[in-house]
Amino acid sequence: MPVRVKELSAKQVRDLSEIGYHSVGGVAGLKLQIASESARSWILRTKIGTKRREIGLGSFPEVSLAMAREKARELKDQIRQGIDPIAEKRAARLALIKEQNRFATFEQLADDAFKVKQQEFRNPKHASQWITTLQTYAFPIIGKLPIDEIEAADVLKVLEPIWSTKTETATRVRQRMASVFDHALASGLRTKPNPAAWKGCLQPLLPAPEKLKKKQGKANNHHPALPISEMQRFMQELRSRSGDGARALEFAILTAGRSGEVIGARWDEIDLKEKVWRLTAERMKADKPHTVPLSDAAITLLESMPKNGQLIFQTPKGGELSNGAMLATLKRLHNDDVEKGGKGYKDPTADRIATPHGFRSTFKDWTRQKGRFPDEWSELALAHVNSDQTRAAYARNELLEERAGMMQAWAEFCSGELIKGNIVKFGGVQ
Repeated sequence: MPVRVKELSAKQVRDLSEIGYHSVGGVAGLKLQIASESARSWILRTKIGTKRREIGLGSFPEVSLAMAREKARELKDQIRQGIDPIAEKRAARLALIKEQNRFATFEQLADDAFKVKQQEFRNPKHASQWITTLQTYAFPIIGKLPIDEIEAADVLKVLEPIWSTKTETATRVRQRMASVFDHALASGLRTKPNPAAWKGCLQPLLPAPEKLKKKQGKANNHHPALPISEMQRFMQELRSRSGDGARALEFAILTAGRSGEVIGARWDEIDLKEKVWRLTAERMKADKPHTVPLSDAAITLLESMPKNGQLIFQTPKGGELSNGAMLATLKRLHNDDVEKGGKGYKDPTADRIATPHGFRSTFKDWTRQKGRFPDEWSELALAHVNSDQTRAAYARNELLEERAGMMQAWAEFCSGELIKGNIVKFGGVQ
């Protein structure tokens, strides 16, 4: 027969101090666990089915000796009736969590989805933009709403104010909201269909984004660009300015690069001996590696830059330049020129100040002027996606030698140097 443990009184239980397990009697298997002077809890050691289990009954003295014995007796009665109290407790806990999560908000699920999504991004800035757009446009309207109660009408309240005016941004906001709802569906926290899905939901309620973008492109004339005739005057003024913002803008013009590519440019991407700038796929908009031949002017610029870390162009404190650094330099040049009685640096068609991205259009216009260079060469220089077979054939070997001559001619033109032989014969045009 099993040894019967003497029943301890409440005072005797309070007086126990040795670390370990102490049988207190009254119910077989009931023990007081002492982990430290301030950590005491009740444990019921018993058999459930064929397994020995330990069931926690709460901490002492919150749960008194009498309460612990009563709880232990109830659990033993359940076990005798074939009920597993541990399994029941777990099921009850999961049911409670599910019920509570029914009221999880869009904002909470967006944060959860972002923790997963940010692992997919190679660029930290792109990851930050994913959640920032939701914080800016979605959170103020649907952020506090329960995820399972949001309807398409709520999503439309987020999108309609920006759908026609900021179509690119609005499209990304919709896609990111859809990702949050997909996350909620996969997590079992939403039972209704995705209210931000395009097909089968929002498509009949909003104009097609690609048609709006085309219309906006015609209306806005894309990015304001400086006329070819103004380039030499502008470059002369730009080179008189100091600071990494001015040098980054000059480098962007000489390489026909995008702002993001230039401000993120690193020394390990530059090969001064081969006179090329090699960008990896993750650094490019089209997710394809890109090699830029460097003109003599670009090489001279790079050689003038101090090597203070990995980045070529930096803030005074050594950080990465902001996206607006080059634009701010351009605006200062424009304003200073206007104050001196000049006409500034505007796109005459749009009547707006030129933008850093607009110099890519100026470069493209210059290559086409008088048939200077084949279109495929400039398309490769601009790292545009090559869709047709002809351009794909050119892209395979990158035409580095040919593009090197083109970029050198562009740099000499921008500098106002006398250029000989920069107009090549192509298609019978000279």
